[in-house]
Amino acid sequence: MSNNIIINGKKIQVSGNNVSVVGSKVYVNGKLVEEGLSGEVTIKFEGDLANLTSDASVDVKGNINGDVDAKGSISAKNISGNVRAGGSVNCDDIGKDASAGGSINCSKIKGNASAGGSISGRY
Repeated sequence: MSNNIIINGKKIQVSGNNVSVVGSKVYVNGKLVEEGLSGEVTIKFEGDLANLTSDASVDVKGNINGDVDAKGSISAKNISGNVRAGGSVNCDDIGKDASAGGSINCSKIKGNASAGGSISGRY
């Protein structure tokens, strides 16, 4: 399965849909695809994103069909798996459990929810 990841405007064809952003490096399915990144990094993924791990905040302009783990805040449309964020979470629906150091603002949370701030949504 071939997808495209665009990192700061540079398009890279990749096999896989599990993305990890660790420090200045970006991995897809465990394979290093870009390194030496600094400052604000923009990553776009073309295709169905399965799981996402990041040591920074995440803003996804689409759905995540698995789990999300970010040290910062998370923003996405729908997330079908579990969500764990050091900051806040903003999305439409969460398919499983959600945990945030900040607030959670979603339409529906299908699992349990815990937050250091407020929780807005049905669960």
